[in-house]
Amino acid sequence: MSQPGDRVYTKEHEWLRIEGSSATIGITDYAQSSLGDIVYVELPKPGAQLERSKPMGVVESVKAVSDIYAPAAGTVSEINSSVEDDPAKVNADPFGDGWLVKVTLQDPNAAAQGLLDAQAYADFVASLSH
Repeated sequence: MSQPGDRVYTKEHEWLRIEGSSATIGITDYAQSSLGDIVYVELPKPGAQLERSKPMGVVESVKAVSDIYAPAAGTVSEINSSVEDDPAKVNADPFGDGWLVKVTLQDPNAAAQGLLDAQAYADFVASLSH
């Protein structure tokens, strides 16, 4: 499992790709593979205020229901309604078509603070299987 280097990661297995004052959020390949077949995704509404490390949505699989935690604070500017219609997109392409929400960041300069780069996240995931 490889993690794209153009984003940062949480220990709860969300990713954040920062583009100026906005960012895209999704769940990692590790998260979707641990969950199994995703059957339902609940996303926040556009305009919702996200607080860092607080639940922002839910992903449900045949095995479990898991909260999705916001990796950064901001305002939801767009949701990927196609994953609500077809949750399997998150399994098929968690770093691409399976993205979840776009946000306008509250503080773009602080958004990545405390999050893991791709290598640190890969090391963290590797430590979970030992």
